[in-house]
Amino acid sequence: MEVLINSELELEDLSPYEELISRGFQVAAGLEGLQGEIEVSITFVTNDTIQELNREYRGIDEPTDVLSFPQDDDDFGVQEGLPRVLGDIIISLEQAREQAKEYGHSITREVLYLAVHGFFHLLGYDHQSQDEQSSMRKREEQVLGELDLGRE
Repeated sequence: MEVLINSELELEDLSPYEELISRGFQVAAGLEGLQGEIEVSITFVTNDTIQELNREYRGIDEPTDVLSFPQDDDDFGVQEGLPRVLGDIIISLEQAREQAKEYGHSITREVLYLAVHGFFHLLGYDHQSQDEQSSMRKREEQVLGELDLGRE
């Protein structure tokens, strides 16, 4: 699996998250039975940027923690020799820091949670109903638990 990590945050060292996110995505892909070459892009942004995107794409004029933009389209299939591109995940590192503090856990756990949450959205998971939310949360916690970052 290829995880492309981008950042608009100057002077921010994202290396502590890179390997962990890749491992988390490998675990998630295994749970879902995904095979073959897969590509996912993650971009870390400010609250201002994620608020702009949230306003433009969801009509909600406030910052959020993570947005997912699926690109995998079964109508076109996967071209031979190219990876299956699942899509893009946008994470506000500012919001992740605030939430980690609020929830009383590490920024590492929060960033991984948001990345995995976004990954499952790329696969079609949602949380509009209680059943959907429960199913998605179970998968997320399986991944975090596998990486020793589950809930205590």
